[in-house]
Amino acid sequence: MSTICAHGLGYIGLPTAAMFANYDNDVIGYDTSTEVISQLENGEVHFDEPGLRAFVTQALESGNLSVSDEVVPAKYHIICVPTPFDDDAKEPNLDYVEAAGEAIAPHLRTGDTVILESTVPPGTTVATLQPALEESGLSAGRDFALVHCPETVLPGNIITELRQNNRIIGGVNGVSTEAAVRLYESFVEGEIRTTANATTAEFVKLIQNTFRDTNIALANEIAKLAADYEIDSREVIDLANDHPRVNIHQPGPGVGGHCLPIDPWFLGQGSDQLELISTARDVNDGMSHYVVELLEGELGSLNDAKIAILGVAYKGNVGDTRKSPGLALAQELQERTEAAPNAVADGGEPSDVELALTDPHVEDQTLSLEPLSEALQGADAAVITTDHDEYADLDIGAVTSSMRTPRIIDTKDILEPADWDRDQIDLIRL
Repeated sequence: MSTICAHGLGYIGLPTAAMFANYDNDVIGYDTSTEVISQLENGEVHFDEPGLRAFVTQALESGNLSVSDEVVPAKYHIICVPTPFDDDAKEPNLDYVEAAGEAIAPHLRTGDTVILESTVPPGTTVATLQPALEESGLSAGRDFALVHCPETVLPGNIITELRQNNRIIGGVNGVSTEAAVRLYESFVEGEIRTTANATTAEFVKLIQNTFRDTNIALANEIAKLAADYEIDSREVIDLANDHPRVNIHQPGPGVGGHCLPIDPWFLGQGSDQLELISTARDVNDGMSHYVVELLEGELGSLNDAKIAILGVAYKGNVGDTRKSPGLALAQELQERTEAAPNAVADGGEPSDVELALTDPHVEDQTLSLEPLSEALQGADAAVITTDHDEYADLDIGAVTSSMRTPRIIDTKDILEPADWDRDQIDLIRL
């Protein structure tokens, strides 16, 4: 049994802490939020993730997991703190990483291991975390082990992927790497790959998500090109992917979540070589504008139109709204409405749009969410922006009777065209 202090009990830190605890390690979960600590002490989990509540409860009831608002000495310190991103400056905020190092330093002992799991720009482990830890008077790689081991899990399947996904471990030296390998071997069923250094491990995580983001941008551009030729983008991508060396992703309303829209920019923090990657980001961020253009093309005008947006979570069957394409579309339409008076004054068309947002998986009191039936009532168009199972099973009769003009833009390709191919319903697929 190893003693572990897990720093940060969010989307990654809490499942990771519970995982180590459920594999017979002695884990103290630390968070600066007293509210988070209080909720966990009462057996409550502060975010939605399938199976997590029972998994955390098991860890707490076993006695292997406890929570604290204070850092404690431990053989292993695992850092899973946020790395917020400034969209305007295109820069990450590494204050939480540095603060974690500073909090660990007074408790650091010879022979301990510090592992950074947070997603960070290349070089962060050595340039930001190491100096903070060495305020202890100890030297990384000599007195204590220092490692980067990025998480690579998908919300909605975190517990399974923590176990089964391959892990990448890179330390500041070989001794550091091996110390982390021994720990993760306690539960990882996938392959554990080691790298020459921490910066390589940081870089690998970022290019994994950058590959996906860039591939989606290609699919989105293909979708727009196919529309100009009046052909089905999904069909051409499916046919193209029959080739053994082609694997084009699927188009959509944009890219959401904490990783894909952000990680590509992390690559450019120490380099000015982002060209294709930054263009891909622009393509994906521009998809909300393209969907608005689709709406305008179908409706003729957005003035006095009611648009129902089906899905404000960034992915299907979860409640995570971070970087949500549905919310980006809502913002784009809202900005059209707010700019309408100036547009009319300049000789343009008014654009007074009524928005209705709905999502069965999101519980966010700051969003004006409506039940699906109310969102569809009197709508001129419905845009599916999240591939929830509930939307794949939409009742055709209810849609027809509720909407003012039954018109659906399916940006996630979850409706079967043959089922909706009828005169009174207009189905447009991205």
